[in-house]
Amino acid sequence: DFTNNDAATMAGYTVTQATEGTFTMGSGLGGTALLDCNSGTQHQGVQVQKLGPCFTPAANKDIWFEAQFKVVDTAITPQLFAGLAGVDSTLVPSGDLDAANTEYIGFGIETTKAGVMSFYEAKATAELSDSLGSTGTLVEATYIRVGFKVVGITGINCYLNGAEQTLTNVVASGIPVTDIMTPSFVCQTDSTTDPIMHLDWYRVVQLR
Repeated sequence: DFTNNDAATMAGYTVTQATEGTFTMGSGLGGTALLDCNSGTQHQGVQVQKLGPCFTPAANKDIWFEAQFKVVDTAITPQLFAGLAGVDSTLVPSGDLDAANTEYIGFGIETTKAGVMSFYEAKATAELSDSLGSTGTLVEATYIRVGFKVVGITGINCYLNGAEQTLTNVVASGIPVTDIMTPSFVCQTDSTTDPIMHLDWYRVVQLR
């Protein structure tokens, strides 16, 4: 939750503009952060990564990630990511996730996907993904809760609003095990509109 004093200046995050974009406090109930594309030019926007990456899948070290967000203006035109990723200043270059340069696990919308999320994992430049279909389609100004569990290096599950989703392509062999990952969020525009991600909260836990 974005309610403490540090959050007032967004201390503790690396904020990178894709030409434009801002990361600021919102006025939502309980505290929110706003990732605002601040642009109507395709592929422009903002990405945010928490300082101090510390999550890497390992045997018997399960990871849980969960976040809640909504997109406004409009929900069908963002390029988006919410999950864990290695440090990378361009996670979504030219509208597609950057599997060539970083490892990640999370929820995303790449260019031309019209608000339909997929669940992704990338390991050693190889990306696997499953479309989340109508269940994973963003609705304008409506919060969605996303989550995943990485079971050591032997299993991976993803959830939307608490309900487990069927994964076909995303499998245990694709779990990244090299990069040290950090909570990462991206909101860029895929059209001439200016989508804004309202990030309500997120949490990550790993067994030690």
